[in-house]
Amino acid sequence: MADSEFNARGVRIERFLRSVTRAGQVLIKDGRLELLTSYGREIDSAPVQSVRASKPWFVDGDQAMATVNGTRYRLTLGSQDAKSTSATSGSGAASRFLDAVRSARGHARKE
Repeated sequence: MADSEFNARGVRIERFLRSVTRAGQVLIKDGRLELLTSYGREIDSAPVQSVRASKPWFVDGDQAMATVNGTRYRLTLGSQDAKSTSATSGSGAASRFLDAVRSARGHARKE
């Protein structure tokens, strides 16, 4: 599979209340989740089967939580979309991320 299943740029990635990058990239490709800096350097990656992803119930909008290799990351998705479109685009980005993780898990099980 050559194309990525999910690709978001301009993502704020935080670990333990510390910002890792303000303009990172989240990529799901070939059954693997990768968190990248704005320069394309890998922050963390793991097979999608071992990643836990959820939407925090206590925040609005465009945030998702992902646990990769035992490390919890807060992902603020859709920050670029929020500037150009309606406020609902952020929650849509988080929902698309969660759907992509679920979808990639389903594809990985079948193979």
